[in-house]
Amino acid sequence: MADKDLYKILGVNKNATQEELKRAYRKLTMELHPDRNPDNREEAERKFKEMKAAYDILSDEQKRAAYDRYGFDAVNGNGGGGGGGFGGGFGGFSADVFGDIFGDIFGGGRQRQARPETRGHDLAYELDLSLEEAVNGSEKRIRIPTYVRCKSCDGSGATTKSVKRACPSCNGSGQIRIQQGFFSIAQPCPQCGGKGQIIENPCTDCHGDGRVKQQKTLNVNIPAGVDTGDRIRLAGEGEAGERGAAAGDLYVEIRVRKHPIFTRTGDDLHCEMPISFVTAALGGDLEVPTLGGRVVLNVPPETQTGKRFRLKGKGVKSVRSRAAGDLYCTVTIETPVNLSKKQKDLLAEFGNTLSEGGKTHAPQEKSFLDKVKKFFDNL
Repeated sequence: MADKDLYKILGVNKNATQEELKRAYRKLTMELHPDRNPDNREEAERKFKEMKAAYDILSDEQKRAAYDRYGFDAVNGNGGGGGGGFGGGFGGFSADVFGDIFGDIFGGGRQRQARPETRGHDLAYELDLSLEEAVNGSEKRIRIPTYVRCKSCDGSGATTKSVKRACPSCNGSGQIRIQQGFFSIAQPCPQCGGKGQIIENPCTDCHGDGRVKQQKTLNVNIPAGVDTGDRIRLAGEGEAGERGAAAGDLYVEIRVRKHPIFTRTGDDLHCEMPISFVTAALGGDLEVPTLGGRVVLNVPPETQTGKRFRLKGKGVKSVRSRAAGDLYCTVTIETPVNLSKKQKDLLAEFGNTLSEGGKTHAPQEKSFLDKVKKFFDNL
């Protein structure tokens, strides 16, 4: 079976929903029923077991994910039925295979147990942080609407003198059967919700659920160095479970707001620094902002726009390794505006001197003009 496509065995595509899988499974169960294949019972049995193994894997979300990613070897041994022969009219079908499928559809098979108290759902909370809060770490207080354990009954769902007894509708099985023609389909008992028990005197605050809905306030410690997409798990801070069952977890997902100066790539920070053309030509010292304060950057003479300077260790300390990233400053040369007549005359005079002495004062411009000349010469 390892070389076969489980989706093709069930006749569904890889994006099939659980409901589509269930419909295909029930259809094939009818088609491969031994009583419908008296002339080819052995082949029907083989296909039936194959189909059952495929359904067992694909109907389980974790097994399905493992199969989709790694193939049949990742779930081998967890899918198909086993055990000894099953007597009666179905010949060589194993008790495990037969009981799981025909128990729901044809009314036989193993007796299913009542549904246990349900663990609380996991919750997700999106937390916005400034870049400074994400880089340096912080403590944030959040409020979330959720289910919390009922204080009146301490999560039991019952009053002090109340007792639990077997549900009279399902006799404690948690299921009832509905006959639909040839089929007998099992459904959760509506009176006990599939739990198999009812509380004679339920708590008046939670109505027997063991939990109530309210706003919960939590303090969340944000470790230094987190970034957008990081998640912080708070165990047991999700929804409270039913009637004392375990609570789910809370996942705080980080979103870092856009910063007016810095952008972040991994543990490195980037910024753009405008400088005057005088500083670019003659050089000078430039004050550069960092998240830890100001530092002085020496700009060498004849700096061109787009030149990038690296300030080692001035980025973000990694949340995992604590190694610090770098800060990269890219300079852009700003053209002066609102010039007076005197300033314009001085610039014009300066421009005239650039052609004297046969020296190249604009290497990028000369290189570009040479490329343009060569382009037109080759036309």
